[in-house]
Amino acid sequence: MNPQLLAFIAVGGAIGAVGRFAVMSVVGHFTHGSALAGFPWATLIVNVLGALILGLVLELSALVWSPSPEVRALIVVGGLGAFTTFSTFTMDLYFLFDRGQIVSAGLYAAGSVVVCLAAFWAGISMIRLALS
Repeated sequence: MNPQLLAFIAVGGAIGAVGRFAVMSVVGHFTHGSALAGFPWATLIVNVLGALILGLVLELSALVWSPSPEVRALIVVGGLGAFTTFSTFTMDLYFLFDRGQIVSAGLYAAGSVVVCLAAFWAGISMIRLALS
């Protein structure tokens, strides 16, 4: 284990965790007490943003940017690992099913996969377009 690499991952993790908290707080503020309440919008938004950022970073590093292993680990492993929330997605999906909200659960699961895949593709496409 490289201590410097671990330090970069830790810093990225702290940034990602704070970013996730900020997004979830803002989304919670706008959805609390509204018709949107009860659906895990914040988790969905965080996962879509994470997929988009990962697509951007991977395509940039494949085409024009050669980040050091430490910087790559900071962004991808630490930052996006702490920012995105697949474990939270799983918990939210469980509770939707547990509350009998089968339609919402299905929409959430399918929407998460489809929209995150689309965001990842959009990140790659944005870099390709910008560099063409």
